[in-house]
Amino acid sequence: MAHSPPSKSPISLLLILLLLLIVISSAPRVHSRPAFACVGNKRNLPFCRTNLPISHRVNDLIGRLTLAEKIRLLVNNAAPVPRLGIAGYEWWSEALHGVSNWGPGTRFGGQFPGATSFPQVISTAASFNASLWEEIGRVVSDEARAMYNGGIAGLTYWSPNVNIFRDPRWGRGQETPGEDPVLAGKYAASYVRGLQQAQGNRLKVAACCKHYTAYDLDNWGGIDRFHFNAKVSKHDLEDTYNVPFKACVVEGKVASVMCSYNQVNGVPTCADPNLLRDTIRGQWGLNGYIVSDCDSVGVFYDTQHFTSTPGEAAAAAIKAGLDLDCGPFLAVHTEEAISGGKLTEAQVNSALANTITVQMRLGMFDGDPSRQPFGNLGPDHVCTPAHQQLALEAARQGIVLLKNSGPALPLSPAHFHNVAVIGPNADVTATMIGNYAGIPCAYTTPLQGIGRYTKTIHQPGCTNIDCTDNSLFGAAVGAARNADATVLVMGLDQSIEAEARDRVSLLLPGRQQELVTQVAMASRGPTILVLMCGGPVDVSFAQFHPRIAGIIWAGYPGQAGGAAIADAIFGKLNPGGKLPVTWYPQDFVTKVPMTDMAMRPNPSRGYPGRTYRFYKGPVVYPFGHGLTYTTFTHSLAHAPPTILSLSLSLSSSSLHHRTNSTVQTHAIKVTHAKCDDLSFDFHVDVSNTGDRDGSHTLLILSAPPAGRWAPQKRLVAFHKVHVAAKSTARVAVPIHVCKDLSVVDNYGIHRIPIGDHSLHIGDLTHSLSLRADPLGL
Repeated sequence: MAHSPPSKSPISLLLILLLLLIVISSAPRVHSRPAFACVGNKRNLPFCRTNLPISHRVNDLIGRLTLAEKIRLLVNNAAPVPRLGIAGYEWWSEALHGVSNWGPGTRFGGQFPGATSFPQVISTAASFNASLWEEIGRVVSDEARAMYNGGIAGLTYWSPNVNIFRDPRWGRGQETPGEDPVLAGKYAASYVRGLQQAQGNRLKVAACCKHYTAYDLDNWGGIDRFHFNAKVSKHDLEDTYNVPFKACVVEGKVASVMCSYNQVNGVPTCADPNLLRDTIRGQWGLNGYIVSDCDSVGVFYDTQHFTSTPGEAAAAAIKAGLDLDCGPFLAVHTEEAISGGKLTEAQVNSALANTITVQMRLGMFDGDPSRQPFGNLGPDHVCTPAHQQLALEAARQGIVLLKNSGPALPLSPAHFHNVAVIGPNADVTATMIGNYAGIPCAYTTPLQGIGRYTKTIHQPGCTNIDCTDNSLFGAAVGAARNADATVLVMGLDQSIEAEARDRVSLLLPGRQQELVTQVAMASRGPTILVLMCGGPVDVSFAQFHPRIAGIIWAGYPGQAGGAAIADAIFGKLNPGGKLPVTWYPQDFVTKVPMTDMAMRPNPSRGYPGRTYRFYKGPVVYPFGHGLTYTTFTHSLAHAPPTILSLSLSLSSSSLHHRTNSTVQTHAIKVTHAKCDDLSFDFHVDVSNTGDRDGSHTLLILSAPPAGRWAPQKRLVAFHKVHVAAKSTARVAVPIHVCKDLSVVDNYGIHRIPIGDHSLHIGDLTHSLSLRADPLGL
């Protein structure tokens, strides 16, 4: 099994990764694309002929490569093959919420000084608007293709991050769509479809869903992601952690999946054939490639000591289903694996077939890219007014109104002639775009946005987000005393929450709370607290403070974030966002270790569970919370029958008797039900009874029969609808019994409980009794 040399510290591992980045960036740059592959005297080679099936072209190219050439194509900075007219290619580019220069495959400059920077993913998820997510993906892919055509970007983007935001302390939670697997899965599929713009078997760009799987701890309590073994039940893996990745592959048809650093139940994810070969490619049918997180193969050899030799590590990864290594490990050690009999050249060929197929689907071997689809995209298609307007609209839709006493909001510019704008995030730029961002087209800070409506009096209050001293408090208090209203822009930044940096506290950093309280007590007019952060914060003090009239969560709202915040404060925008993650009180972190991966509560050991689906404990704000400046009501226009009989495709053995429930329950395996006939629609009338137009999110939740199938309600669908003031819109809500009313048992099997289910839509509840059809038994 594994050998056990001295383990490296988390700091050493971070230094190794930084060194890897330095080596990549300082080495002669591998061109992001084979700019003119298959031109000149090479264009008649079979792998260049676009009239041949892609599989034939791929096999022809692989057959022309030497083993040494093949091995140098197994890594992200793939080497050129000059004799075949193939330039080197850098696979690593990022497009989490806009084209980014985080990876070495993309750079800015010349005719491409920047790209549209959309809100961080956690903010965009708060819109609960799948059409918005897909539209953002389309814009990002326009800009990515334009930069590719300009020779400064690749076409393989290792985005999005669809891990479940399981623990509020996770520094990378900001990159994710939140804590709910249905929400995360819908986001994943929508954004991927927007990015890839698949036309038949052709791709505009190739997306990648990461980090598979159960990856949601970076560095906490002396444990880092390079050493962490996530102990996950079959139940939670199938019911929670794998759900977004399955949606990525099955619904989004993503071109790539990235395996993570951590182990799952003692096996590194990048060396686990059950997770990679059998699940992603076998069960889900991935049409694409599997890539490691950067240096993951090296990590599971050097740090996790999973194999005895480097050659065994290279063999384990490729045989498990890994096709591409971000990092040098496979380029260095694959020949050793083959010469030692641990791996065959045929297995290397299989890995290359998956990567080269994606390149073929992208048109990289079709000749001059200017003559291909999307070849017209160039500098004029980046940072366009329409793209920047979409960035503003996305920021607006992600604004969540948490509190509005009075109501104090919105403020009227006619009555509030000057506003004190206070706080360390009041006039920031880079903070607004979060991590994995590029260079934005332009910035609008909160101070600038508010200044478009009224005169501002600006005081930072703190020198930085840490807010360790109160030397600037006096000036901030003075500004609040002399203004008609006060806006405090507080929160976090990448020094508090980031990759490799998990939080230890859910409170505002340093003396921020003290500043907020002093300013609120001194303010002559209403005080509005704006929170700019990715992860949740415990602002209970402000939630119940009588002098704090309103609280807005802006997330990390992107390049136009300041304009969106101001639009919400002054009423040009009627906020409609909802929290995509539960906001816990501070004592959650004292009771719950980040290393506990169990989703369900365990009262016997005082474990409260995680996320709104299972957590048993107090919250600051619940998942799905979000106020508006108007009021909405719901009524059922059409509902399905209250009793529904399920026809079975097998005998009475299809019924599973659940004896360890509070009450005895029966359930049918989804695979044993005739699912094609088990769908129906609700029709819900959503009425805007207020005086302002507004957008409303219908959250459809399901609760199974009493027992231990699932302790609480869970989201099964959501719909965004815009309703004019004093009017009604009808929304069709499709429900599929096998998908939406099934649950996962302890063995990871999907079953449909027989008995009384309830569906919750806003303030409506509809009961539905499922019965097994005796004719099917």
